[in-house]
Amino acid sequence: MTVQARNALSAIVAMLLAVLPGAPVLAQTTVTVITSFPKELTAAYQQAFEKRNPGVKVEILNKGTSAGVAYVREGRPGERPDVFWASAPDAFEVLAKDKLLMKFDPGIKGIPEKIGNYPVNDPQGFYRGQALAGYGIMWNTRYLKANKLPEPREWVDLIRPAYFGHLAISSPSRSGTTHLTVETILQGEGWEKGWAQILQISGNSAAITERSFGVPDGVSNGQFGIGLVIDFFGLAAKNSGFPVEFVYPSVTSIVPANIGLINGAKNPDTGRRFIQFTLSPEGQELLLDKKISRLPVLPETYAKAPAGYPNPYTGKIRSKVNFDSDLAEARYFLVSSLFDHSITFRHKELAAATRAIHEAAAKVAAKPVPQAQKLLAEARDLAFRPLVDEARSRDKALLDMFRQMKRDADASKKMTALEEHWGNDAKKNYARAVELSRGAAELAK
Repeated sequence: MTVQARNALSAIVAMLLAVLPGAPVLAQTTVTVITSFPKELTAAYQQAFEKRNPGVKVEILNKGTSAGVAYVREGRPGERPDVFWASAPDAFEVLAKDKLLMKFDPGIKGIPEKIGNYPVNDPQGFYRGQALAGYGIMWNTRYLKANKLPEPREWVDLIRPAYFGHLAISSPSRSGTTHLTVETILQGEGWEKGWAQILQISGNSAAITERSFGVPDGVSNGQFGIGLVIDFFGLAAKNSGFPVEFVYPSVTSIVPANIGLINGAKNPDTGRRFIQFTLSPEGQELLLDKKISRLPVLPETYAKAPAGYPNPYTGKIRSKVNFDSDLAEARYFLVSSLFDHSITFRHKELAAATRAIHEAAAKVAAKPVPQAQKLLAEARDLAFRPLVDEARSRDKALLDMFRQMKRDADASKKMTALEEHWGNDAKKNYARAVELSRGAAELAK
């Protein structure tokens, strides 16, 4: 039989299967999954699900979490993707409150209700925990050795002058996992102290990467020495043979990476089948692949894990932060905007202020002149104090302005003016911090 004849026969068989009584309802259908996860993970699930469901095609739309939320928000009912799959529970809270997720119980048994004090699944039933995730620090062992840098263990370690220019972080507006990392620090340390750490860590960073992938990739190849990452980036790189290590700081949280059925999806029935597969024993075991290295939500899966594989259910991962997803959801867009206008878009100025402060601090430590110490304290306050204080960060009108799906011209103009004001204030603060630091250094000569 010729190739052309075989192709024609296959097409006829496919048509018959689609119309014959008792034919699979999923024949010739597509499930569209919008996700921020890397190709190593999505390709494994795509291949396995398509193998289990002949006639079904898995279409992956890979977008950063914030961009994915925006994509779903902008989609028309009946034309939206079927499944939303990402690490950020606060993003799912945003979608749920916007009525963009459908309640769905996949009927999978054996998954605990909570991890620590945190629900594995949405109590309202709008999304499910598909994996567990923690947030921490990844470093390149060769890089640190070559640059004679100590191995970090806590977030606060990363503000040390020795790490200046050796770190990398992404932006929470571009990365849901970075948003969770930032939010974890804010919740663990408090708003004022948390932002001070985030600003100092960012000031020590060589880059604010475009996507979260840029941080672990840069650490793995030695472009950066240290990166702030979700755990599976560090674990997967290490398990794949890269010269890297990963640690969970004590101020971290273990929260679910979630999956949900989108309201107004093209093919909701196929979406349900896909979600069920990801939660099944077979789907959970895929997470153990060394190129994926995620933490399953199904406890029985860990019996098949390699020796030394982290198990969040044993209590060996220190986790001091009881993550508050309602708080994170309420200020989701505010935190992202503040980070961008004080850090992402002003990183050059922030880094210059951080360098000047480090240099002045070294001289003042050697010669502690009171006036120099006062100038240095003022410089630090200007550079590392959040542009919005904690009381203002809880203002409902401010929070509502940032989380509105659609704004009229006046609201958009007001928000743009506020963000421009933040950016200008940040620029002035960093410039003044440089001047004060230089003044302190002069006095300490």
